[in-house]
Order: sequence, then structure tokens, then C-alpha cells
Amino acid sequence: MRRPYLLATVASLALTTLPFAAHAQFAPAGAGGPPSASIPGPGKADEPARDAPPDPSYFAGPSPYAPQAPGVNAANLPDMDSIDASALPAMVQQQSASPAREDWATYGHDDNQTRYSPLDQITPENVSRLEVAFIYHTGSYPRPGQVNKWAAETTPIKVGDGLYMCSAQNDIIKLDPTTGKQIWRHNLNVKYESIPYTAACKGVTYFTSSQVPEGQPCHNRIIEGTLDMRLVEVDAATGEFCPTFGHGGQVNLMQGMGESVPGFVAMTVPPMVVNGVVVVNHEVLDGQRRWAPSGVVRGYDAESGKFVWAWDVKRPDDHSQPTGNNHYSRGTPNSWAAMTGDNALGQVYVPTGNSAGDYFSGYRSPEENAVSTSIVALDVKTGSPRWVYQTTRKDVWDYDMGSQVTMMDMPTPDGQTVPAIIVPTKRGQTFVLDRRTGKSILPVVERPAPAGNVPGDTRAPTQPWSVGMPALRMPELQEKDMWGMSPLDQLYCRIKFRKAHYVGEFTPPSLDKPWIMYPGDNGGSDWGSMAYDPQSGILIANWNASPMYAQLITRRKADSLKLMPIDDVHYKPGAGGSAEGNGPMAGTPYAITIAPFWDPFTRMLCHKPPYGMITAIDMKHGQKVLWQHPLGTARANGPWGLPTGLPWEIGTPNNGGSVITKGGLVFIGAATDNLIRAIDERTGKVLWSHVLPGGGQANPMTYEANGRQYVAIMAGGHHFMMTPISDQMVVFALPKDTN
Repeated sequence: MRRPYLLATVASLALTTLPFAAHAQFAPAGAGGPPSASIPGPGKADEPARDAPPDPSYFAGPSPYAPQAPGVNAANLPDMDSIDASALPAMVQQQSASPAREDWATYGHDDNQTRYSPLDQITPENVSRLEVAFIYHTGSYPRPGQVNKWAAETTPIKVGDGLYMCSAQNDIIKLDPTTGKQIWRHNLNVKYESIPYTAACKGVTYFTSSQVPEGQPCHNRIIEGTLDMRLVEVDAATGEFCPTFGHGGQVNLMQGMGESVPGFVAMTVPPMVVNGVVVVNHEVLDGQRRWAPSGVVRGYDAESGKFVWAWDVKRPDDHSQPTGNNHYSRGTPNSWAAMTGDNALGQVYVPTGNSAGDYFSGYRSPEENAVSTSIVALDVKTGSPRWVYQTTRKDVWDYDMGSQVTMMDMPTPDGQTVPAIIVPTKRGQTFVLDRRTGKSILPVVERPAPAGNVPGDTRAPTQPWSVGMPALRMPELQEKDMWGMSPLDQLYCRIKFRKAHYVGEFTPPSLDKPWIMYPGDNGGSDWGSMAYDPQSGILIANWNASPMYAQLITRRKADSLKLMPIDDVHYKPGAGGSAEGNGPMAGTPYAITIAPFWDPFTRMLCHKPPYGMITAIDMKHGQKVLWQHPLGTARANGPWGLPTGLPWEIGTPNNGGSVITKGGLVFIGAATDNLIRAIDERTGKVLWSHVLPGGGQANPMTYEANGRQYVAIMAGGHHFMMTPISDQMVVFALPKDTN
């Protein structure tokens, strides 16, 4: 096909554009992007599978204890002592419990994590007048020679006279909220080698001490977890380390973790403080090995940094720190998403993923299977689970829980309310649970799920479906939905569809042919979570429909592809081990090859759009959809990475969430068209948009200072979404002469 014809068809066929493609502001050598486009095949069918488990003791994990590699304990911090929960000082009420009207006091605005602000200066009538008030440059972006792993994902918080945020590499920053002038910056010197899948810091936490008098250093503090696994506290006024916390202001979160290397584990979400306990979780790089570092969740005294408890899935009755040659159980489900704290009930809601290995569950223990891909309510004084609600059983589709849950009062038919949490999932199934018991408030049914044929890896016979909430998903894929830039491209995608195994959402993994995962590991609701307006009862959800094309391969085939885990001496970045791409899954019989379900020549997805949507649901009147439409235009997207410039709302993949205001507006970036939008909460109409200097893959926020309402978004871009990388936080406001 001749290039002039191809270019001529870009405009007419823009609806088929793949929104992973865009131009990067910074283009370092070896810039990263989506995973490889090809599936190499499984290898010979008669090849013996290596690393088969000899007996049940295989669940015990590696032994003997292996030392951590240099650089894992980034600041060379000593071990941390413990404190009994009974000795914890009482916590004063925090700013997030009842934020000042003008503030945004925590990651999701308030303790309920609603992402709702009572500000109403900006309205549907005047939003079109929004203008840039200031831009702040974090200075964090890939340098020449560095693989692009950047995706800042930062949501600032605003408390009093400070706008607090973190750079993609964890520098903590305080800005003047009216001008963007930097008041202080604490450089934590997180090294490039410590970046896991993504250089991201989603936010920081504001904490008020009950032990340090008001007016003294570290009465008010900023808490952050880092990519190199430190828990730090600095004074909110000066940015200096709090000397009475941990060792000079820092705690080593690698204590008790056992063997690891830089970049294997990292903390990207703001820590959660509940009744005086800082609860920390962390991500573990996907697809590496069955016995990856532990997914343990831990609690520390927010005042002193002393260890309080650990929730180690395979040590359910032991909540202490390991000593000597012991370590937390390896390979257990990790929790990388933002948690939600419930001070009234004394528990924290932990979203979990699946166990290491990701796409092969044959070696997982019963304890792991019971809590993977779930919401777990932990007692914040003991670390013991109070209840578990599982959204996917024996997960081999990477449907890990990426969203932060939202607390709300759920209306009942008798006019009462139930203390509830809203639980979004990558499946597009939204569960509404009684947060006291973990029982579903709305109807959930069990439906049969397909059986698998991978030796030694049986699938769960049924899976839960939340029929009481609207499904945030597209219909199942069909061959007739395949298309492309030309009839040849469409034919290619139809053949690719026919070659794959696909029987719906729970299509089991296969070794003999590829299988399609849909809605996919970037489907449904992800870390952007949902926004809830407690006044109107409107829930806003943006979501994805992004199928993936995967295949299990033999161990020998993986070796021939040089798929090595990150802690192997032969590991080479880019050869495998990405959280979203091919993975060695060492210690299991198989590795995984995985890519978007697309045409690798044009880099357009093989199924018709939309690929991303935004939905408003009325939670007070029968959970009805108020409006729904595609989210994201074709302006910055197109085949071969060529932006079409077309304004059509085709619906692109999106990452990041929204904010709702009392003014009746929804603000959201997220889509790969690099726009931030203001949407009418009641009608869904887009009332205003602005082109950002980088991808808006972050949750926006809003605040007021000196009587002026501002809207802020980190336009940092996202390497996997292939949006432009930037170091700019952009803040908007109405003109000062607005009445």
C-alpha cells in the first residue's frame, strides 16, 4: 500500500486510532513504550517444564536467607525497634477528618476519599474563562541515556498556607498556593536504579502530632513513602527531617524483606494514617519470579516510626518483625494501590493483587488464594484481617485491585443508611460493601467460569458479578468488531482474533495458542479510582476497555528470549521483566509474553473504539446511569504515532481520575489526548478543555487561597500510555476580575 494513500486515510479513519501513540517532550535514549508487539510462540510442546515443585514444601519459599544487594537499604538505616499497640499515643483529629472548606487535605480530599470539594466559585456558567494561574516545574524527567520510566501521577494536597507535593522521584515540595513559588524542597536523592516499573509518586500525607506542641518543629508533618522503600517524615513548615521519627526522620522499609535488588519493590502511594498508625503497602514488580519479595502490609507509630504490626499472609498469627535469618513470606499478594483508613471503625481497607507469578497460580498456597485480588479490612492496632471480600478468584489475568475505595453512607429502602465502601475493579464490576462486615449491600451473583487446560493449574469454577451496579465494560469481543486502517489491516486483526483462545472475560491462560484478556489488565477502573458527590449522590467513573494478547511459553523458550528476572545476574533492562510486558515468572514452569491486542504495523488496536469511557451513576436512586460517553479525542493520536489533530471524542485509554465540585463540575485529564476537561456533572457535557504540556495521567484537585479557587493537575505524562513526558504541574483559576 502506498504511503500517500495511507496518509490520506488518516483523517477519514481517525476513529480507529490507537491512543498509545504521541510525541514526547523529552526523548531520552532508549525511550520506553508499550510492550513488544509480537507473541513468539510457546516453544516445543514436548519440552519438559523446568522448576516443577518437588513437594508441598515448595510453598515455604527460598532458604536459606539471602542478603540484600547493595543499595536496597538506600540510606543505610539501622533496624527499627517495635512498640506495642497499647503504648501508642492517642491521635489528635487530623485535617483530613473535616477539611477546611478551602483545603484538599489528603489524596482523595478527605478521610472518605470522595474526591469531592465544597468549592463553588467555578461554575458551568463561568468555567469557560479558566486560565493558567501558574506552572511549577518539578525538574524530574528522564535524562539522556535513561530509559523513560516516568509517570509522575502526583496529586498535590493543600492545607493552610501550603500546597504540598512530590516529584516523580520523591523530592518533597511546599509551594505558595497562590503563586506556585517554591517555599522549600527536600531532596531525597532517590536514584534512577531504584525506579521500578514507573517513576511515580502519587502523593504525600499531612499529619499533626499529639506529642509535639503547636508551634514547635514537627508538630505538623509531611509523610511520604519512596521508590527506594523509605518511610520519611519532614516538618511541614521547613521541610527538615523530623529527628524523633525513625532514625533522623527515616525508616527502612526493607527491614525483614529478605533478598532483593533496587527496583524490585517500591512505594508509590501516600501512606495512610489511621488512629495514630502509619499503614504502608508497596508494589512488587510483576512477572519476575514465584518467590519475589513479600507483599507484607505493615503499621508503624506515626509519632516515633517504631514498628507496630505486620500482616504477612502466610504467617497469619505472627504480626512481629522477622529477626535473624528469617524474613516475611515471599511471593505473597502485594498491595500497591492507595488504601483508605476508617478511624471510626479502627480499620484500613487494603486493595490486594495476585501472588507472584501473576499468570500461573499452580504453586500458590491456600492462604494466598483466599486474599488475592480482594479488599481486606485490617485492624489498625493488630494487623489482623477483620474481613475479606474477593473480587476475582485464583486471578491469572492481573485483575489486581488498583483503585482506592471510597467510603459513603449508602441509602437503604427504609430510609436509613449503611456505612459502605465503593469498590471499583479492573473488570468493570463495582461492588458496594458494608464496611463493618464486608458483606455486599447490592446483589452479587456467582456465574460459571471456563475451565483451564494448563497442567497443574486449575481455574475457579465460578466468579462473582455485581449485578446491582451498572457494569463499566463493553460487550464481549466478536470477530466482526475487528477493523483497521485498510481491509488488509482488518483481515490481519480478524486472523489474529481467530488464532487466539477467547471465551469471554475469564478466558483461561493457554500454552498451545495465545489468549485474549478483556477488559484487560488496564481495563475497567484503575488507580485513578472514582469520585463521589455526597450531596447529589452522583458517582463519576472513568474506565478502559483495553484487551491484551498473551501466551504462556516454556521455560526453555523464555531462556532463548533472554527473559530473566530483575534480580538475575543476566538481567538486561528491556529484554523482559516489565510490569506490563513479557515476564520470566522464574520458579514456575512457564514465562509470559504479552502485548496489546493491536496491529503492530500501524500500532492501532484491533477492535473498534471506544477504548475509554466516563460514566455518571446515581447512587441515591437505584444506581442508574445518568449519562455515559467516550472520554478522549483523536487530536494527539493516530497510526504510526501521527497525531491527527481531530477533536472527535472517540474514547481513548485513560489513566488518572476525576474531581467533583459543589459548583457542579467534574474535572478530569486521564485520556491520551493531553487535555484537561471540565464536564457538567448533571449532563455530561464538556464545557471547557485545555491542552496540557504533557499527558494528564494524574488525579486533579481543587483548592481555594485568598478567596480564589484553583484547579491543579500534574501534566507529567506516562511512558506506557505514550503521552508526552513533562515536569510541569499546571494550575488554573478564573481571571482575577471575575465577579
